[in-house]
Amino acid sequence: MSSEFPDLIADETVLDEWLTRPRQVLIDFIRTVESPLVVLGAGGKMGPGLAVLAKRAAEAAGHPLEVIAASRFSDPAARAWLEDRGVRTEQADALRQEDLARLPDTANLIYLIGIKFGTSSNPGLTWAINTLAPAAAMERWRGSRIVALSTGNVYPLAPVEKGGSHEDDPLTPPGEYAHAALARERIFDYFSREHGTPVALMRLSYALDLRYGVMADIARKVAAGTPISLATGHFNQIWQGDANEFILRALPLAESPATAWNLTSPRIHGVRETALRLGTELGKEPIFEGTESGTAFVSNTARLTEQLGLPPTPQETMVRWVADWVKNGGRSLGRPAHFEVRDGKF
Repeated sequence: MSSEFPDLIADETVLDEWLTRPRQVLIDFIRTVESPLVVLGAGGKMGPGLAVLAKRAAEAAGHPLEVIAASRFSDPAARAWLEDRGVRTEQADALRQEDLARLPDTANLIYLIGIKFGTSSNPGLTWAINTLAPAAAMERWRGSRIVALSTGNVYPLAPVEKGGSHEDDPLTPPGEYAHAALARERIFDYFSREHGTPVALMRLSYALDLRYGVMADIARKVAAGTPISLATGHFNQIWQGDANEFILRALPLAESPATAWNLTSPRIHGVRETALRLGTELGKEPIFEGTESGTAFVSNTARLTEQLGLPPTPQETMVRWVADWVKNGGRSLGRPAHFEVRDGKF
């Protein structure tokens, strides 16, 4: 094990501290970011950690950067957690122009708003959040540099043997959610061209923070003796702290017209091999059903890693952390990744 990483992560306090601990490369970069940094949609799974990561990097750099986290904050605990760590919070609904108008001007905006699950039962909400909200934000901050979180689901299933989807591949995804996510990208691109606003679209494929993620889902199935489907037998995954760092460091990659970047692990992981490795750690034999197909929602990250380097957290380290977390009853957010879904219905 590299001494850079803890052997195990004992509890949520340690987990959150590790997820928001900045590397030197981020500390050096954050000095170039003008205050304030606005994080829109900061109340979700990734937003609180990203905002605190930015704040901790600025503090370590001695840079007086104000980080402003804006969200509806349906969970008051998330807002209090941010405030306790020096992040200023603002309650705002991205579909209300008057709420956006109250937020400060900024040279740098991180856009994290999106909705995925529940599309089948409420497609109108999915389309509203994924299209109207980015249009409003692009009008409000037309003079800003913007990094916007997107998803690898904008691609169709890709041949695993070819290394996954590239940014320039045709975007012909299955399912209504993916089409709404693609529409979100098109909205950003339209306004980027219309106003000359530089935008970087980060196509994230499966972040992991122990409380949720593909590997966490697999580990819980191994522990419970639940059959693991191999129909989608491969996946990408990136440690959430690494993903948030790369999102922040992607600000200089923003251009007009908007540019797209795949954000995930450089390596494509096998479900079977991952489950077997987790089973060894958990002392349980995985149960499999079905056989691997030759395609999956997997992405090639060569373009991004050439610019920002490799994500630092190794797969083997994540295996050890996840297995120990599940073995010892670590909390789950109860939000399965549903990475095995192949028809795009969420």
